[in-house]
Amino acid sequence: MPWIVLKFGGTSVSNLHNWRNIAAIVSDRLGTGRRVMVVHSAVSGITDKLEQLLAAALAGAPDAVLIDIEARHRKLCDELGVGVSAALQACFDELRRSASVIAVSRQLDDRTRAAVMAHGELMATEIGARFMSTAGLPVQWLDARRWLKAEARNAASARANYLSSTCVFTPDAALRAHLQPGSGIALTQGFIASNDGNETVLLGRGGSDTSGAYFAAKLQAERLEIWTDVPGMFSANPRSTPTARLLRALHYDEAQEIASSGAKVLHPRCMLPARQGGIPVWVYATQTPKLEGTHISADGGDGAAQVKAVCVKKGITLVSLDSPGMWHEVGFLADAFQIFKRHGMSVDQVSTSETNVTVSLDPAANALDQQALDRLVADLSKLCRVQVIGPCAQVSLVGRNIRGILHQLGEALELFADQRIHLVSQAANDLNFTFVVDEEQGDRLVQELHELLIRPVPGDKVLGPTWEQLYGPQIAPPQIAQPWWRARRDELLRLGVQHAAAYVYDSASIRDAAARLKQLKSVDRVFYAMKANPHPGILQLLAAEGVGIECVSRGELEHARRAVPDLPVERLLFTPNFAARDEYAWALQQGVHVTIDNLYVLREWSELFRGRQVLVRVDPGVGRGHHQHVRTAGSHSKFGVPLDELPELQQLAAAQQIEVVGLHAHSGSGVFEADSWAATAALLLDEAARFPQLRVINIGGGFGVPDSLDRPALDLAAVDKALQPVCARRPDITVWIEPGRYLVAGAGVLLAQVTQTKRKDPVHYVGLVTGMNSLIRPALYGAWHDIFNLTRLDQPATETVNVVGPICESGDYLGHDRLLPPTREGDVVLVANAGAYGHAMSSQYNLRPPAQEILL
Repeated sequence: MPWIVLKFGGTSVSNLHNWRNIAAIVSDRLGTGRRVMVVHSAVSGITDKLEQLLAAALAGAPDAVLIDIEARHRKLCDELGVGVSAALQACFDELRRSASVIAVSRQLDDRTRAAVMAHGELMATEIGARFMSTAGLPVQWLDARRWLKAEARNAASARANYLSSTCVFTPDAALRAHLQPGSGIALTQGFIASNDGNETVLLGRGGSDTSGAYFAAKLQAERLEIWTDVPGMFSANPRSTPTARLLRALHYDEAQEIASSGAKVLHPRCMLPARQGGIPVWVYATQTPKLEGTHISADGGDGAAQVKAVCVKKGITLVSLDSPGMWHEVGFLADAFQIFKRHGMSVDQVSTSETNVTVSLDPAANALDQQALDRLVADLSKLCRVQVIGPCAQVSLVGRNIRGILHQLGEALELFADQRIHLVSQAANDLNFTFVVDEEQGDRLVQELHELLIRPVPGDKVLGPTWEQLYGPQIAPPQIAQPWWRARRDELLRLGVQHAAAYVYDSASIRDAAARLKQLKSVDRVFYAMKANPHPGILQLLAAEGVGIECVSRGELEHARRAVPDLPVERLLFTPNFAARDEYAWALQQGVHVTIDNLYVLREWSELFRGRQVLVRVDPGVGRGHHQHVRTAGSHSKFGVPLDELPELQQLAAAQQIEVVGLHAHSGSGVFEADSWAATAALLLDEAARFPQLRVINIGGGFGVPDSLDRPALDLAAVDKALQPVCARRPDITVWIEPGRYLVAGAGVLLAQVTQTKRKDPVHYVGLVTGMNSLIRPALYGAWHDIFNLTRLDQPATETVNVVGPICESGDYLGHDRLLPPTREGDVVLVANAGAYGHAMSSQYNLRPPAQEILL
């Protein structure tokens, strides 16, 4: 009877619903006449808890973490109705003894670490075996350490031998004999094995996939199934890229490349045993077992030159080796790589020149810690100059025959214009094109690259449905607040019928956003960047909430004063860019705060600013944001005084009796990294000593707004926490921020009536009465806006459509590949997150009036 090996991940074995699905899956496979082995991971989150336990034990206080681990397993036992067995209690007791020994000795070696970490899988499989038995499926529980034996690797460090082992996986007659027919389902652990001394070793984080592949090879299985929390491999991480597409079929080497490049759904090591054994691999979702999944085999995929995935891998460390003497020096690379080998370090990417070699170290393949790096650097320094760079992100374009489509990547490569690129590598097997950049830029680059490069063609055998097509339109999870417009749907439908196209803004949402920002303990004053939306009612509302107004032109400043005539001038901030001289002169006469961002105005118009107080916008040198057009720092941005010109600014200000009372920096928009503003504040405070009259730093805006309902909001508490210690360095200096989109984007929606629909196989179009003349962000930035058929909001979304407008431009679209219910003429479509840079950037193009505005 042929074998099928089923591997289930930590999320899959963490609740009753999934365990019922597991039992049904096993029963189905048994019903086909196959024998089944189940390999599974620790309960979700427990491996991390065990790491915390080790740290707590070294600190002498393991009890709280021990209680947490035990409680988690007791709760699962109760949920599954199996109780706590004597064997499970013995695991708890052994874990407690080990933690106690570490706490007393304050010592932890790798052998003990491996033994403790193995408890996660041992406890989980003990519970799982008993649940399967209660489900009427006889189980033979196996200790994986008896059957998986680690290979001795003389070149590797002892640490790697214990914590990142590889095993022999040749066909195992003894294992097959042990698992005689009638012995029930075989159930065993992932992640763990043993060495020749019968000591416990680990296969590295994510090693349960590899365990499944090892057992499949040993049993000469008919297939290996990897069951996880997503229904296959995707063209990007579907949780952060909504348009990511299921990869239906892949060759082994393509799947390994995607996994190696950061796709966490599959561990890259599991491909070797499967490939050598000719064992096809399927990837499925335990929660939704009926979805088609990904099939990986020697015949999978196709040979077309195509980017199939855009991947990111974080935590990358670069080691740069520099020596003028390496040019034409025989054996330099051999000597350098021998040092990496001696330290048990596996090198991933390599880039070389006459005087420099830079390599990347992947934390998934190396047991990296600061001590290990220090030892490595010490030995390499005997050979050359060494620099460690990190943390970095590795962004990879993965697909077959990448060299054949390099000419098609021009627009995509423009996205790297303002990035610090530390390393570029094109794989020798022609399966990837990789860039190593600063870690915080990785996620945004993936989204932008995916939008440009991943496009299915009719009859595509590889690119399948999007995540949204598989699971339906995104609805905010219970823990994320429902959008305001759902509660006011009936009111919006009436407005949508009365007005063919209208922007509608919700006052309460704007007030809520203002209140969240004003609660930041590290921020003294909030200004609203009114260019986001200059609606007079919004300006009045925010002024009443104590928010100032930031203007970038005389027109905006005059508009703000008309809208809020009693607003004090100290709550008005004027921040122009390349404005004419008379505009500055007028603003200075008004008595508002004036920001300059170019030394030209001081060099050439010195008499205008003599004796005045000004703020100065500084270019921090690195831009951030969701698109190159909103990254407002770096050499390719027109904004700000470069840091290397600050000494000249200091001299000009002293010579002309100008008081620089504030420094300002703003690096871009759509930023979600919580420490971004702390980094800006630190940079400005580092320069504060140059200007004795300085009393303000303005750390800009750019506070990220989630593009889709299922994405988490910016963690303002984390922003505040990161800012507080930085700002405490100079408590005499006040901190300003100037958000725009954060205050109004989510408060606005665009309503538009459907005019026509069209099908040009395989593409289906839904046309609206307005398009890029009202909302240009999708065409200009490639911006994502959730789109809903408000008329049919409760009907199943079954059609994939492109939502377009009536403008005579090929770029006139509001969204590609959107899942909507069958849509008809006259339906009201809602475009979400449209409160910022919508009407403000609208036009009369084609002499079509843009949508009107309504403030609720």
